[in-house]
Amino acid sequence: MDAHGILQLLLFVALVLAATPLLGRYMAWLFQARSGRLEGAFYRMCGITPEREQTWSAYAVSLLVFHLLGVLSLYALQRVQDLLPLNPAGQSAVPPDLAFNTAISFVTNTNWQNYGGESTMSLLTQMAGLAVHNFLSAAAGIAVALVLIRGFARHSMRTVGNFYVDLTRASLGLLLPICVIGALVLVWQGVPQNFNATVEATTLEGTSQVIAQGPVASQMMIKHLGTNGGGFFNANAAHPYENPTPLVNLIHLVAIFAIGTGLTNTFGRMIGDRRQGWALLGAMALLFLAGVLAATWAESQGNPALDGLVNMEGKEVRFGIAASTLFAAVTTATSCGAVNAMHDSLLPLSGMVAMVNMLLGEVVVGGVGSGLYGMLIFAVVTVFIAGLMVGRTPEYLGKKIEGREIKLAVIAILAAPVAVLGLGGLAIALPVGQAGIAAAGPHGLSEVLYAFASAGNNNGSAFGGLSGNTLFYNATLAAAMMIGRFAIMVPVLAMAGALAAKKVVPASAGTFPTHGWLFVALLIGVVLVVGGLTYFPVLALGPVVEHLALSAGTLF
Repeated sequence: MDAHGILQLLLFVALVLAATPLLGRYMAWLFQARSGRLEGAFYRMCGITPEREQTWSAYAVSLLVFHLLGVLSLYALQRVQDLLPLNPAGQSAVPPDLAFNTAISFVTNTNWQNYGGESTMSLLTQMAGLAVHNFLSAAAGIAVALVLIRGFARHSMRTVGNFYVDLTRASLGLLLPICVIGALVLVWQGVPQNFNATVEATTLEGTSQVIAQGPVASQMMIKHLGTNGGGFFNANAAHPYENPTPLVNLIHLVAIFAIGTGLTNTFGRMIGDRRQGWALLGAMALLFLAGVLAATWAESQGNPALDGLVNMEGKEVRFGIAASTLFAAVTTATSCGAVNAMHDSLLPLSGMVAMVNMLLGEVVVGGVGSGLYGMLIFAVVTVFIAGLMVGRTPEYLGKKIEGREIKLAVIAILAAPVAVLGLGGLAIALPVGQAGIAAAGPHGLSEVLYAFASAGNNNGSAFGGLSGNTLFYNATLAAAMMIGRFAIMVPVLAMAGALAAKKVVPASAGTFPTHGWLFVALLIGVVLVVGGLTYFPVLALGPVVEHLALSAGTLF
């Protein structure tokens, strides 16, 4: 990594660390404050009683019904977009299987795209469908994280909050204000925000090029802040309209991490011990730094098949190696999915880092809300293992961790591997799945593994090379997205309900401290061991074999 790359990484880390306590304090206040007049008027209009809290099961039903309605409405909007206004390019109705995949994708905060945005979606669908669900899916993730925080913070209580209140405050009190300001900054930097269809430009070769436009800035800010990742354009954050300047690129990167890291601080404040939040952030930070440094080192070695020449294939010259690998690490460490380079063109080891970031369960900061509750699941397993080591009933934050909590944690941890390895295995085994694979050998395996890792962990970034817009892949990837979202959310809510009902156990001399570096190291070890044992065989057959073969001059 050169001096420019080091400076870029240090600046990014400094900005994220500066924003963490500010956002953490604000979110802790926002989700514990009394309803104001404007908020109260909104609740009355929607028939919501904010004082009426829900049990975990009622909260889960509200969440699932809300998402079901979201899928149906977004699917319907895509199917009739050709009949609706704000369609200056005359986009036709989206085919049924693609509309289904896209509806599941955006409602689950995955934002996997089997289409080119500017050539498929009308401006109305982009705004009233995709951008709206960027807000709502992010808010739902934050809401579930808040429920788990309350589970640790409360004692002897049956209720865990009100889903509609949490969703409203996350959307209107947190995401919307930041995105309004952020979108204005992006417009200032040259990101379009209009209702025009296309603009025509003359290239250096003298030919004519038609470039799509639209309300881009408003969608760009929430796609990164909400760790959604769905691009307005097919080229995503590599497109000059989405990412025109180095400042915009930096804003995108910081926005992707901001709420995820801020929620660790919110967690510490709401449970009354900020050190606990910093411990979780410390584990996330060490895993992230290891990944970004490994990816940058691997990509900087050059391609051995080209006598060590710098691997600029699939990268924008204006970004280069350091900015491309940093973006790849940030977007896969979170469940964002935005890309400013083609991950299919990364060298095998740096491509594997991007895969591992997702396969660890999207807990290296992770998605807004989902990253925190994912890491807390691993924290529960960690204290359980520590308790077994010393022969004590495990405790975490004064709550005894018993059989029910561990069973729910295991269900949540196994959900993504079932989606990734189960459905990915079908794609490798069946001719209908093999037909979509572009490359042979281990690289083709990497294409399939990346796609299902992205879907099953609700990331949404694409490796490339896989022809995903088929009935088979639209259906199986949609199934992976649903498993990766709801088979984790529901156990997390059940765990929160069980924890909230427990009494607080006073700390004793035998209590394992969970705010120090020993706990951080043990937590990282559990995350790596669980991920390694689950996915090492398939990684060895994919990117590891490809790396060894590439060093020997064999290409795929």
